[in-house]
Amino acid sequence: MIQGLLVFCGLLGLDAGSTKDPTAAPPFQTVDIVLDCSYVEEDPGGLPGAFGGSFSKDPATLVLRDVSVRDDGSLGEATDYKVPQENADSSPRIVFETSAPLVSIPHAESLLHADCNGEEVNCEISPYNFQRDGKGPCPGSWFMGTLRLSSGISIALVLRGSHCSGGQEEEPDAILHPKLRIPVSKKGTVLTTVEFQSSSCNTSLRTHLGGSVTLDCHFALAPSSLLSSLEWRRQHRGSGRSLFRYQAGSTGPTVEPKVHVDMPQLLGNGDASLSLQGVSVGDEGTYICLVSTPQHQIQHIIQLQVAEPPRVRVIPAQVSFESDVATTLTCDIAGYYPLDVSVSWTQKTAEDEAEIALSSMRFSSHQQSQDGTYSITSYLSISSTTVRAPATYTCHVSHVALEEPISASAYLKAPEKTGSEGLVGGFTATVIFIIALFIVLWRKRTVKPESEQLLRASE
Repeated sequence: MIQGLLVFCGLLGLDAGSTKDPTAAPPFQTVDIVLDCSYVEEDPGGLPGAFGGSFSKDPATLVLRDVSVRDDGSLGEATDYKVPQENADSSPRIVFETSAPLVSIPHAESLLHADCNGEEVNCEISPYNFQRDGKGPCPGSWFMGTLRLSSGISIALVLRGSHCSGGQEEEPDAILHPKLRIPVSKKGTVLTTVEFQSSSCNTSLRTHLGGSVTLDCHFALAPSSLLSSLEWRRQHRGSGRSLFRYQAGSTGPTVEPKVHVDMPQLLGNGDASLSLQGVSVGDEGTYICLVSTPQHQIQHIIQLQVAEPPRVRVIPAQVSFESDVATTLTCDIAGYYPLDVSVSWTQKTAEDEAEIALSSMRFSSHQQSQDGTYSITSYLSISSTTVRAPATYTCHVSHVALEEPISASAYLKAPEKTGSEGLVGGFTATVIFIIALFIVLWRKRTVKPESEQLLRASE
């Protein structure tokens, strides 16, 4: 039985008796994880098919009882757990007390430590009718719990009402929940048991061309249930196809090229993960892992995005300044996927403290290669009448496959003296030299007669 309540970073844990082994590393402890949820069901008063108005939400709490987690010494001390008293002014919460004696709870540590790790947990519980007519054993006493962590982990739990076993009817004196109309415990909680669980570590993945990727999907069943089938499907732009399908009792799975599911792991450990080799643009899309038993079915949806970074170069890498001549710089961006790419140009001289953004650019149209990647060219025209040299012109490219923008530059050299400019300069220097020499000689001739006259006068 439950001995106490652990308050751990906003998630609640109930100590159901320590299972620590001094010789074990790491030690384990059984706790209860309490999550804030919403109970979602179709609103009988809503309009059929009305967007956003055909479902109702009620506050709910999911208590996962006696879950085994690693004890790193920070679980804290236990206090007694009590079902909280409902505020008369607030909507009553539906409390689901859920045990999993025969089915393990996946990613228990992530659920327990979510608040400490800065993660958000989205929890929804809804009625689950595994037969289309809703007339299976104990109709209205099966639920689906869906847990999604902001890190990408998703967990689905098929919950069976504890009073529902083998189609037995509920006791006539049982207390019924005012909303669910099923028997509840003396504390007013809905007692359920996990019959089937499935989980995935990633709801979305991004990979490069030519690489390999594993789409995670695991499940666990109660001993009374058996795996009926596993199917992986891919959907993209309105079309879909089956990539892998295993049917219990068949001679083997049906498999598309490039995909692989480890059958021993599937049948032995419930590892239904799909490996995809040599990823191409055509492999992008929505992947669905569909696990079925004769009675139940759970699916996980994983978005796979292909993202290939661009290659960038500027032509020419160096250019000389020419008066009255316009120069065009070319920035080639190639080999990227998906299509969206951002390109900008900047200029920087020795006098500039920072790069100056330029707007006089133009672009070619997008081109798509045989492997599905794209390319585009950006042109920048620079005129000697508006630029200063030396200067560096840089093409900056941003893309979803890049953590930071990448750049390529061209260097505009300072203007050089041409041959004609050299002749003019040499001619000018010669003229100046002749004039200066003439002045010096003229002065010498003027000074000599004067000196001779002075010498004669002294005699």
